[in-house]
Amino acid sequence: MAGGIRKRSAGSPSPLWGKLQTLWQDKHLVLFRAEYTLLVVSILWFVEIGINVWVIQKVAYTEIDWKAYMDEVEGVVNGTYDYAQLKGDTGPLVYPAGFVYVFTALYYVTSHGANVRLGQYIFAAFYLITLLLVFRIYYYTKKVPPYVFFFVCCASYRIHSIFVLRLFNDPVAMMLLFAAVNLFMDGRWTLGCGLYSLAVSVKMNVLLFAPGLLFLLLAEFGLIRAIPKLSLCAGIQILLALPFLLKNPVGYLSRAFDLGRQFMFKWTVNWRFLPEWLFLNRYFHLLLLAAHLLALLLFALRRWKRPGEGIFELIKEPSKRIIPAQKISVDQTVLILFTSNFVGMCFSRSLHYQFYVWYFHTLPYLLWTGGVKKLAHLLRVLILGLIELSWNTYPSTNGSSAALHVCHLIMLVCLWMAPPLPSARTDTPTKDKRK
Repeated sequence: MAGGIRKRSAGSPSPLWGKLQTLWQDKHLVLFRAEYTLLVVSILWFVEIGINVWVIQKVAYTEIDWKAYMDEVEGVVNGTYDYAQLKGDTGPLVYPAGFVYVFTALYYVTSHGANVRLGQYIFAAFYLITLLLVFRIYYYTKKVPPYVFFFVCCASYRIHSIFVLRLFNDPVAMMLLFAAVNLFMDGRWTLGCGLYSLAVSVKMNVLLFAPGLLFLLLAEFGLIRAIPKLSLCAGIQILLALPFLLKNPVGYLSRAFDLGRQFMFKWTVNWRFLPEWLFLNRYFHLLLLAAHLLALLLFALRRWKRPGEGIFELIKEPSKRIIPAQKISVDQTVLILFTSNFVGMCFSRSLHYQFYVWYFHTLPYLLWTGGVKKLAHLLRVLILGLIELSWNTYPSTNGSSAALHVCHLIMLVCLWMAPPLPSARTDTPTKDKRK
């Protein structure tokens, strides 16, 4: 009898074999079911290793800002801590202190910037790390069908160019930002705020996520318990900038966080259809800022907070609110942060080609989270394609800029019509630490 049991046990299929059989039976659905996200993104990630090596080896490197970056940090290496005196080929140093530390490290690793090929491979590593962080977000949210991830990585010429052919600082800032988002998803708010502040210190475009992050911190902790985390963000900025603040605080703040910096019309991707005089007009800039703030306020009041809950309730301790506080879900965390950044992109005074990386990896999530059911898969992919085309049209045209705004408007309307997400954190990837 024991032999019969052993015989039946030996003849039963292994769990792995059963999974392979199920996968083969569902092969036509692998690209459409979110449950296969991990399989698809794993394959694409390894494919991306080959793509990046091929791009570095076969496509000519284009010098734009790398030499200027090296000149700027070389000034610091040589003992200049006055931001007003730090400059490169393309003009003065206009990035916060974190940029100096990151690119000083790259300066030494690449033989004072001379070994550009090594720099390209380092940025290829940054790209692959960024993909891992982005794919983890999509794996836990499960909002996007797996076939879309091909457009998130392999299909974008512009994104590969920004990372491994141009070596901009934007990808470094976004890599740190996506690391912070992953920590927020895990409930590690303090560590996430620290990484978020580091991302801001590399390039201040990451501040576009700040309104969403502030809302999440208030919703999760209330004002009093959120203050230490906000103080951590500010403290990291001060600590990193201390050598420059001690030398010339006004010079540092006016250069590193120059919100009024004027952009050149010839590089704009989003406002080409305007006459140049209007593009440069300060009243136009103020109008865009007002629209940006109004859109954020409307989303905070109508789409981010729970129905029936006053906005001032967020200031109170969660336990003292009229409506009992609920833990923030992973979907809420990601949607609020990505929407905050996207609103900023929609109303930006000017978008340059390297700025594409500021929101590229968030676009599929925003599209597939939108509340317009009639926006079919094909139309969503078409919007992704039109956005990619707009960013790859050089120089930009009236048509490419207008198409970009139309796509942004459609996405903004869809986000506004999105149904409320559940509050209970049932989809948290790891144990909620609430700290």
